[in-house]
Parts: sequence; structure tokens; C-alpha cells
Amino acid sequence: MTKAERQALWATRIAEYKKSGQSVRKWCSSHEEVNPKQLWYWLQKYKNQDAVSPGKSDQWLPVKITEQASIEQDHTLLVNVGSASIEVKPGFDPALLSQVIRVLVSLC
Repeated sequence: MTKAERQALWATRIAEYKKSGQSVRKWCSSHEEVNPKQLWYWLQKYKNQDAVSPGKSDQWLPVKITEQASIEQDHTLLVNVGSASIEVKPGFDPALLSQVIRVLVSLC
């Protein structure tokens, strides 16, 4: 397994663990392939980051253009990430939008 594959595997595991709302011990008991010590290690490794390193997580996302206009007359942009939709209006905070999209991508 390459480093990138291992990081992607643990990013998925961490997202699943966080989504579950369970304790580390309880989550690991239902995921026998994961040792609690391993999960703690990876949680600490990415404590202040999203599940993947910032410089390595940049990627192009597919854009779906429909016949319905995405930019309405009031200059609102509708961004769809998975099943979630975000309205972006003039004056938005680009850093906040970026953080929200990263979280949605990891959950969707």
C-alpha cells in the first residue's frame, strides 16, 4: 500500500469514526481491523487538520452544469457538494467556503 493509499484509507476511517459519535474503543470493537492505538495515532496526526494534509488535498471536483442557471439575477451562485447545496453571495468569505466544502467532501 502506498503512502497516499494509506492516508486515504485513514481519512475514510477517521471520517467514519467521527460521524459515528462513538468512543474510540466502541468504534474499534465494531471495526476489528482497526486497533484503538492506531486510531488514536491517526487522530493525533491530523488533530488540527482535515483528514488529509492541506497541500496534498487540493484536487479538482467535477462540475455539473444544468440547464437551470446556477447564477441567478441577484448574483447568487449555487454550489452542490454531494447532496448538500450552498448558496454563495457577493461578499462571501472564501476561507470559510473552502473549509465548508472540505468538510462536505469528507462526509459525502
